[in-house]
Amino acid sequence: MFLVDLLFPNRCLECNRIIPATELVCGNCFAQINFSHHDFAQSNILKEKCKLLFPVENAFALMVFEKESVSRKIIHQLKYGSREKVGLVLAKWVIENLDFHENRPDLLVTVPLHPKKEKERGYNQLHLFADNLSEKWKIPCDHSLIRRNFYKKAQAKKNKEERVEIENLFSLTNDISGKHILLIDDVFTTGNTMSSVAWEILKNQDNKVSVLVMALD
Repeated sequence: MFLVDLLFPNRCLECNRIIPATELVCGNCFAQINFSHHDFAQSNILKEKCKLLFPVENAFALMVFEKESVSRKIIHQLKYGSREKVGLVLAKWVIENLDFHENRPDLLVTVPLHPKKEKERGYNQLHLFADNLSEKWKIPCDHSLIRRNFYKKAQAKKNKEERVEIENLFSLTNDISGKHILLIDDVFTTGNTMSSVAWEILKNQDNKVSVLVMALD
């Protein structure tokens, strides 16, 4: 055991109990996480929500994002607690729970942060997560295919000029065709962000889109 582990032991995000350095929560708190148990190839609540917004092949959410829940604390630490390595554990959980069946995607693509936002945070919370999935699944991952064109949140825009910005919030950096793309994001709430990205990809009708999120709000 390293000295740092003795001086600053890893603690459960929920109950503060000392746990192994590679874990996020203790066994008792892990049992409290509301995993979705979605079947990637079958209908589920995330897929139905996506279908209202854009054509989707398949969809999977790892957890349910409930108020004051363990899952919310985990995502909060990943995004705002400077704990990028939380993504490694979440990737491990996804691998254990997601079966592509006969619907294996060709490419993993992460929803981007604006460069200014990524600089402020110091990392994109999706990159380590998606890179680990890419390595385990042997599916290539592209973090640069989608570009976020505006810094402000789309939901905050109201006037006509800003609505045009919403419509052009994302753009492709390369032309792609004939690909089944698995879009990856952290939390699916209204679906507006995911929809904006998906439609950019689906402008080429030869492409297909599936969705993977860490949590469904």
